[in-house]
Amino acid sequence: MGRKPVIVIGLVIFALGSFVAAGAHDITWIIVGRVIQGMGAVSSAVLAFIADLTSEAHRTKAMAMVGGSIGMSFAVAIVGAPIVFHWVGMSGLFALVGVLSILAVGVVVWIVPDAPKPVHVRAPFAEVLHNVELLRLNFGVLVLHATQTALFLVVPRLLVDAGLPVASHWKIYLPVMGLSFVLMVPAIIAAEKRGKMKAVLVSAIGLVLAGQLLLGSLAHTIAIVAAVLFVYFLGFNILEASQPSLVSKLAPGNRKGAATGVYNTTQSIGLALGGVVGGWLLKHESASAVFYACSGLVLCWLLIAFNMKAPAPRNA
Repeated sequence: MGRKPVIVIGLVIFALGSFVAAGAHDITWIIVGRVIQGMGAVSSAVLAFIADLTSEAHRTKAMAMVGGSIGMSFAVAIVGAPIVFHWVGMSGLFALVGVLSILAVGVVVWIVPDAPKPVHVRAPFAEVLHNVELLRLNFGVLVLHATQTALFLVVPRLLVDAGLPVASHWKIYLPVMGLSFVLMVPAIIAAEKRGKMKAVLVSAIGLVLAGQLLLGSLAHTIAIVAAVLFVYFLGFNILEASQPSLVSKLAPGNRKGAATGVYNTTQSIGLALGGVVGGWLLKHESASAVFYACSGLVLCWLLIAFNMKAPAPRNA
């Protein structure tokens, strides 16, 4: 069908799910709306479209910008959502997301340039699923987002228990995310221009691991939680910006659509697993159990990433 029609259809489905959830009067219909939203996910098509629109020399930069924008959207959400929720409530939040989705359709149709229709390749997923380096990245994004979801089941509760009401959580999130984004930039430059991608990637995983371990072991005062969140999000933002770029680089031949599709699907599975398993641990064990379980997953990822092949340095 080409990338644009898939992205537009996905955004329309996502908007429909948002409006269903906005009009919901009980949790059942909120879940229905969220399921419809999930059916409209278009991240993989967006990444494949970017690969179509950019030359090899600029593709890594473009993918890093997309990864950065995903991290930025998360930052805007966790800072802005409590404020918007205070103004318009949960229904208003879903309605706002639906309106933004419709506006995004206009951006895709009238602003984003067209690209040549990709050549259909029969059953490309076998090559992607058997690529060891892509499997490392798929496992990594699953762990990254599973542990992120689990972490944010607990962190808001810790801040409330420490005396910071939900409406004021942006006072922690905004400086933490802003500073971590500023410090992310030199790390990405070093990774790309100086051929240090593997070292930067492994170091970022180490920061995510340190953040989870520290949250599990230290006292949960507001200052300590803020400092540890900075360590965590510095690693998180570096990984969120660099991994999509690596997927595009490592995808075999013209399998970029398949590679990004698998990558984004494992990311979504990670989000779901983090909510389910993290919620179960929080209910039956403790907040520390959530952090230590996440630490174990990240440690496994770190060991797997240690054996990755260093990507070839970018040509001058």
